[in-house]
Amino acid sequence: MKLFIKSACIAFVLAVVYSLIPFQAQCSDISDEVFRLHILANSDSEADQSLKLKVRDKVLLYTQSLFEKAKTKEEAESLISDNLQSISNTAYKEVLDNGYDYTVKAEITNMYFTTRYYDNYTLPSGMYDALRITIGSGKGHNWWCIMFPSICISSEEDKDEKAKEVFDNQQYDIVKNEKYQYKFKVVEIFEKICSCFS
Repeated sequence: MKLFIKSACIAFVLAVVYSLIPFQAQCSDISDEVFRLHILANSDSEADQSLKLKVRDKVLLYTQSLFEKAKTKEEAESLISDNLQSISNTAYKEVLDNGYDYTVKAEITNMYFTTRYYDNYTLPSGMYDALRITIGSGKGHNWWCIMFPSICISSEEDKDEKAKEVFDNQQYDIVKNEKYQYKFKVVEIFEKICSCFS
């Protein structure tokens, strides 16, 4: 009887994993289409968290015109790369204008994000390219959004239009439909388990 129960459990786990493989591949395809923004505050103090949001506003204002020109993630990333020093300078000026002398580091990186919920969008966990801005020690809570497609800087109507331009129908359904939320969590757990073996 114990052998039967163990076999049934293993069969169930394998069935779940097998059913997740196509969904996990679709989630991976989504991360290939997206460029994100990640801002790390100096600390969790109220003042540093407030400063982080002011830096965010300045960076989004500066990059808005850049992203209006981008038609693909590669174009968006190239525009950020070409303007990385100016973006860093914009963030640093805001830090100085608010009376702080923290350093500011702006870089393009490929980093892991857990499942994230943005207004009416959900992005699955995975590796994403991102503009990361670190203020001072970068030990405080972070802020993130989707820079391409321009979901964090557009009106609700524009967000949907921009998302539909970038994602195919299946990807758009995944990021907009709440029915996938449990699958996102299962994929995230599955990725964590797999990372333990690699």
